[in-house]
Amino acid sequence: MAATSPFSSERPKTLREQSLFMFYWLRFRKHTMALIGGVVTILILILIVFAPLVSDYDPMTQDLLNRFQPPSSQHWMGTDDLGRDMFSRVMYGGRISLSVGMLAMGIAILLGSTIGLVSGYYGGWIDGILMRMTEIFMSIPSLFVLIALGMFLRTLDLPSLKAGSFLPISLVIGALSWMGTARLVRASTLELREREFVHACRALGGSDARILFLRILPNIASPIIVSATLGLAGAIISESGLSYLGFGVQLPTPTWGNMLSNTQSQMTTAPWTAIFPGLMIFIVVIAINYLGDGLRDALDPRHSVKK
Repeated sequence: MAATSPFSSERPKTLREQSLFMFYWLRFRKHTMALIGGVVTILILILIVFAPLVSDYDPMTQDLLNRFQPPSSQHWMGTDDLGRDMFSRVMYGGRISLSVGMLAMGIAILLGSTIGLVSGYYGGWIDGILMRMTEIFMSIPSLFVLIALGMFLRTLDLPSLKAGSFLPISLVIGALSWMGTARLVRASTLELREREFVHACRALGGSDARILFLRILPNIASPIIVSATLGLAGAIISESGLSYLGFGVQLPTPTWGNMLSNTQSQMTTAPWTAIFPGLMIFIVVIAINYLGDGLRDALDPRHSVKK
């Protein structure tokens, strides 16, 4: 192997990248609960993705002769009122719940980052209009708007917006969750737009789009990542709450929320039908929140790392 020249421009860059990664990793791993949260989240994702390999039962297959079977070696989480295997339904329901959370948070991050960048960079009347719009959205009672928008989208004659689809609820949750990201990105942009590297890029003829997306945005990626992680847990809670109330993803498509809603009358006779979906919501939300706290402490030097 040829020796690398000490004057090569690639070697210092690689060392800097490795040093930065190690710096973040060392800070992150000091947050014990964040490490546990990350491991739990990864394990649950693996179970959900490989559910067909883990369970031999179809989540939709009914077996009325085995209704309300308690947890056993054959049915790890028991069966429901139609004899369907609860473990399979919880795993497949997790796919929908997490898909809703990730899609909704993707929409929220896209909207919030764009509005925050434009507002913070241009300032003036543009900033005033966008921030007043953000405050208006923050003052709207989100639960009622989520219900109304979800019902309205289902009335549209589009196959992707029908009752069994998770797209309508993802759209409305994302459309009402971008405000915090927008304010965070705006604050960071206001600070960075006065930095020397931004003035240098502008002096060299760089366009506003180039400055925004190639200079400012990469430097505020860390708070956006943290915001997305913490917002994901909130989106999962919103989906579960709406599905529990009957306005989210509709049966027979399983989600953790509508599985809970369907078991209200079974709490005394078959409590496992409600315990396991509720427990999954609790574990996933707690794990993601701790993971977000750890990322915030690792990526933002202004926060002290928890021991």
